[in-house]
Amino acid sequence: MTKHLRRIIQTIVTFLNNSYFGFIWTKKIFQGPTKAFCAPGLNCYSCPASVLACPMGALQVILGNIRVSISSMKYHFGFYVVGFLGTIGMLVGRFPCGWLCPFGFLQELIHKIPSKKFNIPSKLQYGKYIFLFGFVIILPLLIVDEFGYGITWFCKYVCPAGTLTAGIPLMFLDNSLQRLIGVLFYNKLIILIFLLVSMVFIRRPFCRTICPLGGFYSLFNKVSILRMSHNKDKCVRCYQCYRDCPMHLKFPDGANQLNCIRCFKCYTDSCKFGAISIELVGAQKTDLIKKEI
Repeated sequence: MTKHLRRIIQTIVTFLNNSYFGFIWTKKIFQGPTKAFCAPGLNCYSCPASVLACPMGALQVILGNIRVSISSMKYHFGFYVVGFLGTIGMLVGRFPCGWLCPFGFLQELIHKIPSKKFNIPSKLQYGKYIFLFGFVIILPLLIVDEFGYGITWFCKYVCPAGTLTAGIPLMFLDNSLQRLIGVLFYNKLIILIFLLVSMVFIRRPFCRTICPLGGFYSLFNKVSILRMSHNKDKCVRCYQCYRDCPMHLKFPDGANQLNCIRCFKCYTDSCKFGAISIELVGAQKTDLIKKEI
């Protein structure tokens, strides 16, 4: 296994998540049986090529339908979605963000465009919790229409991945949708353009400040079975890990930080002194990825 493994996996996962090309002829999004399952990363349900559902979209739908389900005496909570996300979080923390998320992969590719690079204030990392608890959980639960249904607030008003992979393509597939373009679409388009430009200058700006899925997984970073470890005695504080990190983190300041996506770049590429290791709780240090030095 080499330091190039992550790029290979990101490419394969992006293709597998969006492998339905029949939309070119049908002009419709995929509605097969696999759409009942969520992707581990951010992958829009309404993307014409997507064969999986988005976990954040699914969670919003579940929470938005709770009142109607209770009133009709057919209430059931979406334990599958919550259990799916919780299990991933407990096992590997934010690992899916670094390896299995198509939108995260896109951000890293765009950031390779030559330009002057900038950092952002670390406090902005807490913005994703506003979107997680506000737009994904609280608003769908509290604000409902006359029939008792909540809406998918994050998907409808914010999600740039949905705009890029669903909103824009669907406009070209169905010309009738172009007549429905309004303020809502232009608002999301502005958000998308702003983030795409930001990706050139800032490492993974969406993941670090907005993504509610990353916010959810990050809650498990310090307690997951898969963790990063820092040996202070071996660390020379050269901060090569900081310069290489896709999330702009200083590893010596703490392993398993909220924004750590477990890409292992610091371990495979940066640290030449053995100060960083990958560990499984209850097991000895394990070289899950072979280092190339």
